[in-house]
Amino acid sequence: MIELDGALGEGGGQILRSALTLSMITGKAFCINNIRAGRKKPGLLRQHLVAVQAAAKISDAAVSGAELGSLKLVFAPKAIKGGDYQFAIGSAGSCTLVLQTVMLALLHADGPSTVRISGGTHNPMAPPAQFLQRAYIPLLRKMGADIDVELVRSGFYPAGGGCVVATIAPCAQLKQLTLTERGERTGGYAEGIVAGLPAPIALRELECVGLGMGWSGDKLRMRGLPADQGPGNALLITLEYEHATEVFCAFGEKMVRAETVAKDAMHEARRYIASQAAVGEHLADQLMLPMALAGGGSFTADVISQHATTNAEVIGRFLPVAITLDEGELRSTCTVRATA
Repeated sequence: MIELDGALGEGGGQILRSALTLSMITGKAFCINNIRAGRKKPGLLRQHLVAVQAAAKISDAAVSGAELGSLKLVFAPKAIKGGDYQFAIGSAGSCTLVLQTVMLALLHADGPSTVRISGGTHNPMAPPAQFLQRAYIPLLRKMGADIDVELVRSGFYPAGGGCVVATIAPCAQLKQLTLTERGERTGGYAEGIVAGLPAPIALRELECVGLGMGWSGDKLRMRGLPADQGPGNALLITLEYEHATEVFCAFGEKMVRAETVAKDAMHEARRYIASQAAVGEHLADQLMLPMALAGGGSFTADVISQHATTNAEVIGRFLPVAITLDEGELRSTCTVRATA
């Protein structure tokens, strides 16, 4: 039984999600205490509980402590089973985070899988569906994974009501990936998304991005969604390069000016552009686990966050790998290598 402290590092839900993924793949049971101890509302929230339930369903796991607010969980998996799965968060909790919990595990299933998750697709503190589609999954495909994600319906915080569907084929072994250079830029654009809110909100965001990034025309794209998918607003900046694509996102909130939302998204995008790194802060965090499963790899990132260093520690508890983080002035390097 692997013992984990949920207060480790940044003390968030990723400790639990990474542990669930790695436990299913390795077959190693774990016990985690102090779940989400670093958050204002510690313990399992609905999206974390659904992640546990989803992991238990696909691996026929024995679980104790799987209830809202729980600070302790014991998880003991069996074999990972392919099939058709549906999971409902029942709130605006993140569909993408639940999906990421089971996605890599289902590569090790005994057959293909379809996973349908309903809840939030665009909310703060979680990657939007487009991040998975454009940034994360294309890199998994380079590593040999056959995964596709469809955004069926958008769902914004706090109403939720969105839906994503993923199809996943088994993959016996991921290939190692070296991603130290992003190459030349091949494209870039911004999307102002509104659902059940006035269109000028998104138009003001796009105007601000146009001035700040020097973009115009089809690089500034208005996306009006049906009102019943809102209310909600998101601004996405997508940067396409030869070897990687990055997606930066900011969300509209009450009493927050559209120009402020645009500046938040541009701040991340500009930092990434200036760094010359292959990936941004959040993609760096996500890449560690598949690279560890592949037995090695490396990438450069504009920022190595505490989220990432915590994730590296959790991965090292389950897999015989060493993760080295070399932080530089403009960009950092992460190297993953097998130790056995």
